[in-house]
Amino acid sequence: MTDEWTQTLGAGPLLAIAAGAVALLLLLIIKVRLHAFVALILVSLLTAVAAGLPTGGIVDVLLDGFGSTLAAVALLVGLGAMLGRLIETSGGAKVLTDVLIARFGERRAPLALGIASLMFGFPIFFDAGLVVMLPIVFAVARRLGGSVLLYGLPVAGAFSVMHVFVPPHPGPVAAAEFLGANVGAVLLVGLLAAIPTWYVTAYLFGRFAGRRFDLPVPEILGRADDAQTANPPRFGAVVGILLLPLLLIFANTGLETAASAGWADGDSGVVAVAGLIGSTPVALLITVLVAAWVLGRRRGIEGTALEKTLDSALGPVASVILITGAGGMFGGVLRATGIGDALADVLGDLGLPVIVAGFLIAAVLRVAQGSATVALTTAAGLVAPAVAAGGYGSVELAAIVVAVAAGSVVLSHVNDSGFWLVGRFFDMDVRTTLRTWTVMETGIGVMGFGIACLVFAVA
Repeated sequence: MTDEWTQTLGAGPLLAIAAGAVALLLLLIIKVRLHAFVALILVSLLTAVAAGLPTGGIVDVLLDGFGSTLAAVALLVGLGAMLGRLIETSGGAKVLTDVLIARFGERRAPLALGIASLMFGFPIFFDAGLVVMLPIVFAVARRLGGSVLLYGLPVAGAFSVMHVFVPPHPGPVAAAEFLGANVGAVLLVGLLAAIPTWYVTAYLFGRFAGRRFDLPVPEILGRADDAQTANPPRFGAVVGILLLPLLLIFANTGLETAASAGWADGDSGVVAVAGLIGSTPVALLITVLVAAWVLGRRRGIEGTALEKTLDSALGPVASVILITGAGGMFGGVLRATGIGDALADVLGDLGLPVIVAGFLIAAVLRVAQGSATVALTTAAGLVAPAVAAGGYGSVELAAIVVAVAAGSVVLSHVNDSGFWLVGRFFDMDVRTTLRTWTVMETGIGVMGFGIACLVFAVA
């Protein structure tokens, strides 16, 4: 029914509805102490009614937002949690922690975790990379002590900056296509923005947040079994398991990029097979099966014991999955009401320099409706005519792409499913998530935009 419906409210009332919905959600969760899952569903329903969505189509909009988010998140979180539980309970995380600390020292452990995540983050998406690295983060935090944020934020920030700024991730690739930018130039400018931005906004901020917010290590992945840690797996076996999904995904994204650039035949069987086994859910499924064999059956854990180990991973992450899905529901309602389209119409005529306009449009759309992908693609589409008429060089075009991408990441809050994913994985309440994750993401966007402007000015 919503396909034939036209929004009659202007940008002002719609923006007021969105602001009121966010304020009500924060009130219900922080002050009333209503469970986030229930609060998100309730506010999503009230927002849909207030914005005038057809009554008969409201439930469909709610379910579409919830279901599309779960389609992207549930398999990754579930399989990632199983993998994390196998690595943790087998003693594999302890083995990696011991080697990491021996090589880099205790003081440099957060830096080493972050650098490893930057490398892992080149081919792998944010959420998949985070769930693969979590057992290592938690094991290091338990071993060395201190807040889990000291180790977790540099890792989460590393995956975030790579996902936002660097091809072959879909956001910068899509923006490059909209704006006619060379993907290779975007890769170079994206790395130039991503690495210093990560160091300042994720690593250094993680050290600050770790001192200010003393959060214990969550028990979401369980603890290592004493009997298993007495006979831990080999270091090379654990590293191989962690690298397996990255290699599979990298093969997929690399061949896709080569095919889109004309370097490889996109219809070939090799590309098709790589696309299947390198898709993130299938890559994680293969990795879980390999881990179950290497860390389980080969070491004498099989049958009911192995089944219970895998099953025990799903209960703790059920809340993460459901709340993340409800966050996607809220964002889906905001998009369906036309808030993003109304704001785009208003912001498209600001008369600002194109690189500034792209950043601001993406930022406002991100804040209004939550989805970084929608914000980025909408903003890129709006500034595309001005970019086409500007006669910009390849480096300038790449800088504009990075600036728009930077705007799409700022102010992650309660309408962003990623906000709930990170908050629940690190066992943070909403207030703490706003003061840590939201601040970090905003810093990533602002600093990335500043670097893009500098590159644009000197190009």
